[in-house]
Amino acid sequence: MSVHRTAPAPAELDPADPEGAIAAAAARCSNWGRWGADDVHGTLNHLAAAERVAAGALIRRGATFSLAQRFDMNGPQRGWRRRTNPVHTMLDTGTDAEAGIQGFPHGLGGADDVVAMPLQCSTQWDGLGHIFDHGRAWNGRPAGQVVTSAGDHVTGIETAADRIAGRGVLLDVGRVFGENGELPDGFAITTEHLEATVAAHGPSATIRRGDIVVVRTGQLSRARREGWGEYAGGDAPGLSFTTADWLHGSEIAALATDTWGFEVRPNEFYEAFQPLHQVAIPHIGLYIGEMWDPDALAADCAADGVHEFFLTAAPLPVTGAVGAPVNPIAVK
Repeated sequence: MSVHRTAPAPAELDPADPEGAIAAAAARCSNWGRWGADDVHGTLNHLAAAERVAAGALIRRGATFSLAQRFDMNGPQRGWRRRTNPVHTMLDTGTDAEAGIQGFPHGLGGADDVVAMPLQCSTQWDGLGHIFDHGRAWNGRPAGQVVTSAGDHVTGIETAADRIAGRGVLLDVGRVFGENGELPDGFAITTEHLEATVAAHGPSATIRRGDIVVVRTGQLSRARREGWGEYAGGDAPGLSFTTADWLHGSEIAALATDTWGFEVRPNEFYEAFQPLHQVAIPHIGLYIGEMWDPDALAADCAADGVHEFFLTAAPLPVTGAVGAPVNPIAVK
């Protein structure tokens, strides 16, 4: 693992020049061509069979933790970009069975249901076709040749269906730097914060090639207590733009947070929207998880001092999708 040291410190960012900062970070952190011109997996290439075998040895107690929020009408979505909460409807019910109107023989009855929802309305992965930089998608492809009205026919989320399983590491930045385990909205998590959190957690939190890193800010805990408010799209703690070099140099496979947008909001530039996404997805090729729920896992990690675990987090393989729901399972 070789982390770049040429990244600017947060104080050195020119808030009036997001274009320049994005271009410079993209040049420093580009993985274009690293795994060949036809690559569709990006940083998931860091997570191979050897890493999965080693991760399997982390299962000692058999304790399991779902890192997913619920998928229901009580979620955080408010309609921004036509994102709504899931709508769950029953097609057949027990009352239909009792009334004998289902048409099955010999007393058989059943229940069926349907869900309508945006694929990024709750706990989810951002796929490699989700964000572009100046019309370019992951690996330098023209965005219009990747994602059309028919979907992402190159890096669709189904290409990751069998890949996201390996060593997970929880970095509870909220517990280390926050008040009562929660960072305030607008708190920019720097590389120094990440490294200090690793040091505070001890050797089990050491970041290795191919890891799936889960960063807890505590914002979800606050939203759960106080109500959703502006959780979906509003101010939030998150990764500083200056962590782009760490995300690249650490050679992690993926990173997820308990926030809506992964990076700090407001962003660190004037007139900017998600500039770290613009480097991380199309240039680094990084899978980004958002709206994960690490709270129960975090409590267990704090109790036993072990911040590594086996993690499986396969996205729902919706063909051509640029993001997908996931129910991540951590096993300790």
